Amino acid sequence: MDQRRLILLLVFSLSLVMLWDGWIKHNQPAAPAPVAAAANAGGASVPTPTAAAPGVPAVPGVTAASTAPTVQVVTDLFRADVSAEGGNIVRLELLKHKSTADHERGFLVFDNGEVHHYAAESGLIGKDLPNHRTVFSLPAGEQVLKAGEDKLVLRLEAPEQDGVKVTKVMTFTRGSYLVNVDYEIVNGGTEPVGGHAYFQLTRDGTPAEQVQAFGVTTFTGPAFYTDEAKYQKIKFSDIDDGKAKFIKTAPDGWVAMVQHYFVSAWLPAAGTEREFFARKVGNGLYSAGVILPVAAIAPGAEGKAESRLYVGPQEQAHLESIAPGFNLVVDYGWLTVIAAPLFWVLSWLHKMIGNWGWSIILVTVMLKALFFPLSAASYKSMAKMRVLGPRMQRMKELYGDDKAKMQQEMMNLYRTEKINPLGGCLPILVQIPVFISLYWVLLGSVEMRQAPWLGWITDLSAKDPYFILPIIMGVSMLIQMKLNPTPPDPLQAKVMMAMPIVFTFMFLWFPSGLVLYWVVNNILSIAQQWQITRMIERGKAGSSKPA
Repeated sequence: MDQRRLILLLVFSLSLVMLWDGWIKHNQPAAPAPVAAAANAGGASVPTPTAAAPGVPAVPGVTAASTAPTVQVVTDLFRADVSAEGGNIVRLELLKHKSTADHERGFLVFDNGEVHHYAAESGLIGKDLPNHRTVFSLPAGEQVLKAGEDKLVLRLEAPEQDGVKVTKVMTFTRGSYLVNVDYEIVNGGTEPVGGHAYFQLTRDGTPAEQVQAFGVTTFTGPAFYTDEAKYQKIKFSDIDDGKAKFIKTAPDGWVAMVQHYFVSAWLPAAGTEREFFARKVGNGLYSAGVILPVAAIAPGAEGKAESRLYVGPQEQAHLESIAPGFNLVVDYGWLTVIAAPLFWVLSWLHKMIGNWGWSIILVTVMLKALFFPLSAASYKSMAKMRVLGPRMQRMKELYGDDKAKMQQEMMNLYRTEKINPLGGCLPILVQIPVFISLYWVLLGSVEMRQAPWLGWITDLSAKDPYFILPIIMGVSMLIQMKLNPTPPDPLQAKVMMAMPIVFTFMFLWFPSGLVLYWVVNNILSIAQQWQITRMIERGKAGSSKPA
C-alpha cells in the first residue's frame, strides 16, 4: 500500500509541477515592444542575393523612421494600412478575430508601433529599380471592397527611372486572407532590365500573446518550408548568434513569421529557384524572406515578379490547401502525435454539433469509453484494497514497529487477494498525456480562441470568469478521494486529501475548456468507480455470510 501511494503521490506531484509552470507562464505579462526597434524601423536594408550577377548592388536602408502617408484597404476580413514607402503593409487588423484585451477591436497582426513593429515588405533588386524604401504614389481615399465585388485591386506607381516603369499591384479577394502582390515592369529604356525581387517579413523579437506550458513555449519567429528540408523554425536568438540553420536555396517553398494563433507568410509559386534569408536588421528587428530572380526584360518589353502573401489565423481546415506544409505552423509541441488526432476528432464533432464545448464533452466520453477496460481493472483493484482496509489496519497495529515484516505481510495479502497495488496509478498515467495534449489543443488552436460553450463560458481558451467549473472540479476530486482506499499513513492521507484543494486553486486560471474536460472525466470516473466499488463490497459481504 505504501509503495502504491508513494507512486501515486509522485504522479500527482509531477502533474502539480507542470500545472504550476503552465499557470505562472500563462499569466506572465508580455514584455513591451522595444521603443528603439520601432524608431529604427526604416533602417532595414535591401537583401543581397548571394547568387546575384555582378553589378546588382544592395541598396542601403534609410536610418530615419518612415513618415510616409498610407492608404487604408478594407475587405470583409481585415483592415490594412498600405504605406507609400515601398507599398509595405504596415498595419493589418483582423475583423473576425477580436483583440484579447478589447473585444470591440479586431486582432492586430501587422503593427506599426502600437505594441510591436511588424510589417510585410517587398521590392526589387537592380539598377534604379524600386525597393521597400522607394516612395510610391497612392490612390486617394479609403479603398473598400464593395458589396457584390469579389476583388479589390490596389495599384501603386513607382517613380519612372530611365524609361523603366514599375507598378506594384496588390489584389485583395473577398473571403480570403491571401493577397496577390505583383510587380509589373515596363522597360521603356534602351538597356535590358533584370535583377531580383524580394519579399520579406520584418518584425521585432518580442512575442505576441506568448504562452508557456509544461516547459514548452509557444513559438514566435521565422519558419521556412521546402519539399527537401520540410518545416524549419528559427529562433530570434539564433539569428542574433549567427547560429540559425535553415535551407538557403530551393526550387519551392515559403517563408513565414509564426506567432500564437496567427501567421503571415510569403508563398511564391513552385518551380522557380529561390533563396531564403533571415537576418537582424536593426535594434530588436529581424527580417525573414525570400529572393526570386527576375528574368531580363528587353527594351520595349514587359516583365513581372509575383508572390502571394497570407496574413491571418492558423485555421487548420484551410492551411494545407493554401500551400504544401502550411498546416505545420500549428505547433502542439512534443505531444503533437496525440494532440493532432484529438483536434481532428474535436473538429469532426464540431461540424455536427456547432459548439466546441459540447464537442469537448463528447470527446471526453469517447476517451473514457476507450480506456474503460483499463479504468475498470484499476477501480476493481482499488475497491478490493478499500475492502481490505480493516485487515490492513490490524496489520499496522500488529507490525507497526517492524516495517519489513509489515511490508512482507502486505505483499502476501496482495497475492492472496490477487490485487495489483500499482493498478490504481494506470488511469492517471494514461490521462496525463491526454490532459497535456488537450491543453495544447485549447491553447494552440485558433478555432478554440474566444469560442463560447454556454452561459457564462464565452471563451473556452480563457479561464472561467466566475471559477464555477474549477470549484465543481475540486468537489469531484474530493469525492473521488473518498471512494479510494484510505492510506494507512496519516500524513499521506492528509496529503492526498489536500490535492483537490491544491488542484482547484491551480485550475482557477486554466482554460475553461480544459477544466470542462476534467470535470466531465471526473464525473464519469466517479460513476464507474462507485458502481465497481459497490459490486466488490457486495460480493465480499455475500461471501462472508455463513452458508
